[in-house]
Amino acid sequence: MTIIEKIFSRKTGGKKVKPGDYIWVDLSLVAMRDFGGPNVIQEYIRAFGDHPVFDKKRVAVTFDLHIPARNEKVAVNQKTLRDFVKQQGVHLFDVNTGIGQHILLENGLVKPWDIVIGTDSHMNLLGAVGAAGFGMGTTDVAGAMYKGRLWFRVPETIKIVVKGNAGEYVTAKDIILYILKRLKTDGALNRAVEFTGDAVERMTLAERITMSSMVTEMSGEVGFFETSAEVLDFIRSRTDEPISGLKADPDAGYEKAYEFVIDDLKPQIACPHSPDNVTEVEKKSGVKVNQVFIGSCTNGRFEDLKAAADILKGRRINKGVRLIIVPATAEVAAQAVEAGLYESFLKSGAVVTNPGCALCTTGHPGILAPGEVMVSTSNRNFIGKLGKGAEVYLASPVTAAATALTGVITPPGEI
Repeated sequence: MTIIEKIFSRKTGGKKVKPGDYIWVDLSLVAMRDFGGPNVIQEYIRAFGDHPVFDKKRVAVTFDLHIPARNEKVAVNQKTLRDFVKQQGVHLFDVNTGIGQHILLENGLVKPWDIVIGTDSHMNLLGAVGAAGFGMGTTDVAGAMYKGRLWFRVPETIKIVVKGNAGEYVTAKDIILYILKRLKTDGALNRAVEFTGDAVERMTLAERITMSSMVTEMSGEVGFFETSAEVLDFIRSRTDEPISGLKADPDAGYEKAYEFVIDDLKPQIACPHSPDNVTEVEKKSGVKVNQVFIGSCTNGRFEDLKAAADILKGRRINKGVRLIIVPATAEVAAQAVEAGLYESFLKSGAVVTNPGCALCTTGHPGILAPGEVMVSTSNRNFIGKLGKGAEVYLASPVTAAATALTGVITPPGEI
């Protein structure tokens, strides 16, 4: 069986499952965020009144998008969530914590073999630790919070093999953009994805998060890796629950398989207005940029900030550019402060804000004016997502940092 089939099989008491089967499974965790969460609460109260949730220890509310509240409407929504948390006794991670999925990982609420649903389309980044994370609509999340169960169709699995050794300044973001260029934004529609190969096996947790978070951009349901020793050590450091790794069976059946060799890969960039509109960074050299964003659930880990800081250290950003840096979580921010990264950022001229999703969508300070251009380490660059008439390029933290220094799109090797 593939990884998703093995997870579903365990949750159904060891029953063998195959793609296309419809199954009911117990959920490990139900999560909601400040965006989408208030609608879940309204629907839950309408359907179930003040009935207790199925298990208060397995329901979590995270605030990560509009934080702190930017207007009265958002403030009311957040109060709705806080009131529900107080009534039901579920987990709350308020405006001082960071991006939901990262917070769930850091607090030991997610582990390999888990099935987690939430109101964010990038719940699938939990596949980085071997958990099946799914973004769901309001009705599914409200019902699951009451029952603790949900039905799923077992998806087909696509296997992506990545071989070779990446060159200097070629990161996990470059690799996943290169894969997106070939698979396109519908290449994994409703499928599970497994990343494997020697290049993937060496990836850190932060790199795996970058890869799995962008499975959404292929229209995939979830992206997995065989759990590594580093991942298991991280999870064990966050929870006392028994932990075991997982990997696909040698004879697992895949719908399709793709192979990528990265020995000669150069830094990649996704051009406006689609994550699969990918080319080499050097082919876009010289494009004028107004703003650079380093952060998001895709590239907001400490390792991402460190890579950017190494480029920025001792240099000032271009006078015509605004550089906004946002750690994924408060824990990441604390690590960055302790390592001296904030000093490097501030001396370079960057704006460093509180942890959160930040410039992944509108509603956060830093939105672009019509005609402006931004290089972002986030995962989407659709038309209007960050300001009408603006253009967004997606790239790695090192490419973003290099671009902030010059004011034009710049391959990191040229700094």
